[in-house]
Order: sequence, then C-alpha cells, then structure tokens
Amino acid sequence: MGLATFILIVLLLIAISGIVIRFLPVPLPLIQIALGVALAWPAAGLHVKLEPEIFLLVFVSPLLFIDGFLVPKREFAELARPIFGLAFGLVFLTVVLFGYALNWLIPSMPLPVAFALAAVLSPTDAVAVSSIVGNGMVSARVRHILEGESLLNDASGLVIFRFAVMAALTGHFSLGETALTFFAVALGGVVCGIAMLWLTALALRLVAKIGDIKDEVQVVILFLLPFAAYLLAERFHASGILAAVAAGLYINASGLFGSLSVPARMQNFALIGILSFVFNGAIFLMLGMQLPDIVRKVPPELSLYGTVWEPILAVVLLTFILLAIRYAWINFGSLLNKIVDKVRNCRSERLRGRLKLFAALAGVRGAITLAGVLSLPFAMPDGSPFPARDLAIFIAAGVILCSLLLASFVLPLVARGIPLEKEDRIANEEQLARTTAAEAAVARIEQLVDESAGDPALHEARQAAARYIIPIYRHRVIADEADDSVGALLRSALLDMRVAALEAERTALAKLFKERKINDTTLRTISGELTLSQALSQARRK
Repeated sequence: MGLATFILIVLLLIAISGIVIRFLPVPLPLIQIALGVALAWPAAGLHVKLEPEIFLLVFVSPLLFIDGFLVPKREFAELARPIFGLAFGLVFLTVVLFGYALNWLIPSMPLPVAFALAAVLSPTDAVAVSSIVGNGMVSARVRHILEGESLLNDASGLVIFRFAVMAALTGHFSLGETALTFFAVALGGVVCGIAMLWLTALALRLVAKIGDIKDEVQVVILFLLPFAAYLLAERFHASGILAAVAAGLYINASGLFGSLSVPARMQNFALIGILSFVFNGAIFLMLGMQLPDIVRKVPPELSLYGTVWEPILAVVLLTFILLAIRYAWINFGSLLNKIVDKVRNCRSERLRGRLKLFAALAGVRGAITLAGVLSLPFAMPDGSPFPARDLAIFIAAGVILCSLLLASFVLPLVARGIPLEKEDRIANEEQLARTTAAEAAVARIEQLVDESAGDPALHEARQAAARYIIPIYRHRVIADEADDSVGALLRSALLDMRVAALEAERTALAKLFKERKINDTTLRTISGELTLSQALSQARRK
C-alpha cells in the first residue's frame, strides 16, 4: 500500500508541476526538484532510497531511447564532429583536469575517488538541456549539438566512472587496458542495442503475419525494447546506456514502424509523449527527494570553520571550474575546426562569441550524475569505509543544483544577444513535404481514374470522386461533410482513393527522407497527420 501511495503522489505532483509552470517563469526541472524537496524535507516526509541500477534501467534507459528516437538523425550526422568532441573528448579532459583539481583542493579525497567524481560529473543531462534550451532560445544547430552531446556522454562518463571506482577499490590502474576496455564496452553497447532492435523488428513482423492480434500487443513489444536492450548489454558487461541510445537512433532505419498497424502507430506516438513527460518528472522529483538527506550531512572537509557559507562557496567554485574546462574545450574545438577547414580548403559553421559562453553554461548536470555517485560502494574490500563517499555525493548534488540554477537564470540573459537563423529550415521542409506529398496524392488519384476506364460505372464514380478530392489535396483542406449526401458507390470510391492517396503521400515522404531532403522530425510531423487520416478512413470503411 505504501508503494502504491507513493506512486500516486509522484504522479499527482508531476501533473501539478505541469500546471505550475504555466504561471512561473522557471524551467520545469527546477519546479519538480522543489516539489521533491518539499515532499521529503519534513521529518515525517517521504524518504525513498534511490537504487542506482534500478533507476538507470527503469527511468533513464527508456528516456534516452526516446531522445535517441526523437533527435534529428540528419543533423546528428552533419554535426558528428562537435557532438563526438564534446561527448568523448571533453569527458576525458574533464576527468583528468577536474580530478586533479579536486585532489589538490581537497587532499582528503584520494585521486581515484576524485577521478570517479569527475567522471560522474562530466555527463550533461539530456532532459534538463531540452527543458531549459527551448526552441526559440538559440539556433537549431546549437540545440542539436547540445542534445546530441548529452545523449552520448552519459555512456562515456559512466564507463570511466566504473574504471575509476575499480581503481579505488583495487589500487590498480592501467591506461592502455582502460582505453581498450572502454572502446569494447562502448562498441558492445551499440551492438547489443542494434541487435535487440533487429530482434524486436523481427518479432513485430511475425506478429503482423499472424494477423488478428490486438494492436496493444505491438505497442507492448515496442515498449519493452529499451529495457531489453539495456539488460542485454549489461548482461555482457557492455554499456546499457549506449544500447538504449543506439536502439532509439536506428529505429527508423530498421523499418520497425512499417510492421505496426495504423492504430498501433497512433498509440505508440501517444505513449511516447506520456512516458517522456511522466518519467522526466519522476526523475527530477526523486532527485529533489534525495537532496534533504544529502544536505543534512555536510562533510566536515567543506566546513573548516563551521559556517554555512563554506560548503556553498566550495560547490560554486567547483561548478565554475567545470564550466571553465568546458568553455576552454569549446574554444579549442573552434580553433581545431578552423585549422581543419584551412587544410581541407573549406568553411564550416563555428560557434562564435556569446554562443561559446551559451554552450558552456548549457552543460547542465542532472539525474545521471546523481544516480552514478549514489552507486559508489560503501566499503573497501578490507571492510573499511569507502573514502570520501559522503563528500563526493554532497559535491555532486551541489553541482547539479548550481548548474541548473545558472542555466535557468543566466542562459536567457546570454541568449538575448545571439542572432537566430533568418530562415526557418524546418518550416521550409514541412512546406516542401506537404507540397510533394499532395502532388503525389493527386497523381495517384488521376491514375486510379484512368485505370477504371474499362468499367463505365466505376469510372464515372471515380471521376466524380476525383473532382471532389483533388481540390481538397490541392488546398490541403480536409472536408468530409459531403460524404453523407453522395451515393454508396461514390462513398466507397472516395474512401478507396483517399487511402490510396495517403499511401502515395507516405511513399513520397519516405523517398524525400531517403534522399535527405527532409529530416526525421519533418517526416514524423507529416506522418503523424497521415496516420490520423488513415485511421479515420479505416474507421469509416468498417
């Protein structure tokens, strides 16, 4: 009963946060963290222990799968160089520089533990980045880089974190062995994610061949994909996080959605939206619920004189060190791109001026960092306490809050001086997609009319239907009011032609996507409308 009550309370608070944000100019994650703190702060409040492995499986893997599915793949490929530079190069630099800085500033923290804390602080939070960096704040290019980085650096940071913890437990560390194992773990995660995606697509095709299976069965099979990918990768000691991301990134390429029925597609898209909102909210609520217990245990290493300001100043200083490392790497990447462009005799778009500061401040830490640091072992192999565990947890929680607050209140000020794109690329793509799809539909309708020339009654009915439906496509207006006033033959012809036209639109869209003239965001937008129209047509056919 206690667990059921807790789940209901969390769901209620998630719903409340969605209403509160309408009245407060504060990012949703901060509101949800505050609600979590309020829920756990009183002595009689709810105190829930966060189990890192369960947390990563139940909450993080499906969210990263969804983010991988939603991220524009064309832009991801175009921006691979800056994304991989931030997701891997910056993570390694952060571990080394910040690890040594921690060990120097706080000598009581052993170097392996400092490296472990630096590793778990290196990933940025995909959920927080998306929530704070809104569509209208900066250019789509910068937003795509930040979102792509946060998708991949979770895996790189957590893998290095595991090696650092192992070094702290055993006292043994080999750079060459660690590098090889890192690439094996990362590659294994990608392979497991794609393998599970392929198996899921195969299962859905088999279900489709069986026929007369409830649409909900297909939705449930697809829902299990990120969890299965994560568990498979972890079973082989690979990165479960990267497995979930890889499954999401390659889901369109697998042809999996082609096996889903129209109602199943609609239910799946609705489920993605609901799960994303609920799981995101649950993550930040649970993060907030951990903070009161963490704050109550202020490490003595950060409070030499017993004042409340010392731990706060220490956390702020460490946060700014992280930001300085990030800002330096962004400038280094910009310089490196300039050199590469000169060698290749080409010119690529680079971050300039305020954009560099914006990208640095957008490095928000979140749930992955907290889940990782809470997974630090309690004891060493000889039974002695794990060194500086409480100190690492306190610093991680403080940096999460500090980075969130900085991003929430400083980023909008920095973004004011950043020019946005003069041309809306997505809007132009949508216009191209709609026009191309409508032209394909009209061509298919005219073909159906020509094919019926041998049957005068059917030909006349289809001609009448074409005269009605072609102007609808040309003007992109859906108007079905006249259906009840036409004869049964005309109604049947109209429905047949509408379904055929919708399929032609879908084929044209797939061709545009394959030719890289539109991205998968545009494809999903138009396909969603086509799916709804198909569902309406099929409902009328019954």
